[in-house]
Amino acid sequence: MDIEKILASKGKVRILKVLMKEGQINISRLAKLTGLHHDVIVKNMEELKEMGIVEEKRYGRLRIYMIDLRDPKISGLYEIFKEIENL
Repeated sequence: MDIEKILASKGKVRILKVLMKEGQINISRLAKLTGLHHDVIVKNMEELKEMGIVEEKRYGRLRIYMIDLRDPKISGLYEIFKEIENL
């Protein structure tokens, strides 16, 4: 996982914060909660999937995105985000 690539992107940080709070979400709701454009979210989600941080499940045309906090690298990232929010 390239932590610099994640933390250097405001879009990725916004997306991850929402995903960590919501658990799972579709792109439309993610766009509403982050204020990011749909295309920006799609691009960032593809990168996060390639990094192994985000999983995607498809139900017909609907895509649901989630992160698995049981994964040690993801739970560690979650803890970092929580600490930063508490500062």
